[in-house]
Amino acid sequence: MTQPTRPSRSLIRCTGRAIGDFRMIREGDRLLLGLSGGKDSLTLLHLLLYFQARAPVRFELGAVTIDPQTGLTDKRALIPYLDDLKVPYHYVSEPILERAEKHLDNHSYCAFCSRMRRGLIYRTAREHGYTAIALGQHLDDLAESFLMSAFNGGRLKTMKAHYRIESGDLRVIRPLVYARERQIQDFAHAAALPIQDENCPTRYGTPTQRPRMKALLAREEADNPHLFKSLVRTLMPLMSVGLDDVPQADEADAPGAANPTEAVVSWKP
Repeated sequence: MTQPTRPSRSLIRCTGRAIGDFRMIREGDRLLLGLSGGKDSLTLLHLLLYFQARAPVRFELGAVTIDPQTGLTDKRALIPYLDDLKVPYHYVSEPILERAEKHLDNHSYCAFCSRMRRGLIYRTAREHGYTAIALGQHLDDLAESFLMSAFNGGRLKTMKAHYRIESGDLRVIRPLVYARERQIQDFAHAAALPIQDENCPTRYGTPTQRPRMKALLAREEADNPHLFKSLVRTLMPLMSVGLDDVPQADEADAPGAANPTEAVVSWKP
């Protein structure tokens, strides 16, 4: 029988701080976690279960997995896992790969797949009355996206921590925006999470931009151990775009500042 696993103290602290800083979870929210089966979303699942039992507000939690029917992995393996955790689970299977191969060229499959997955998550949320969607991107992801946008698109942009979608009926939150990938990896390994591989079977090749940015950041961090602390302050205004009641850079300390408070205490949605 699977039981929720208590995340590490550092993950609890930085996730609780992000939820509080960006006003992510509100009284009576019904959260739908986008569960890919990777280490990030599975770690976020256990963090949200931890906070659900201890948070200063009441909220419900469900999860959704979008199966693009690649034939490589069977995400249905997560069904008994979520059932044991007593988390309502929505398994949505759509022939995204088949549609892409019929209509798209080699450079547009990833964007098409991403749009389709997001649209199916929105649809599931609306059908089942969820108010917000939780996604598992972490600080390393945001830093890499920032560099890709600056280097290749000429824009100062990254993923937002909390925003309302264009139609206005759903919010999207990213509670791991202060968490480092290595923290997540350590927890996932220690907790023996049932990680599902996500191998793309298309002929379109492996993305190279993000691995290059990851390698660049690793080299810089080797020389400057405080790199990501500085990057949080740089990214704060970009992460905050989308909601009026989210603090700007001078209103919220970077994670890991001196004398940090406990996550549950500092979480004030």
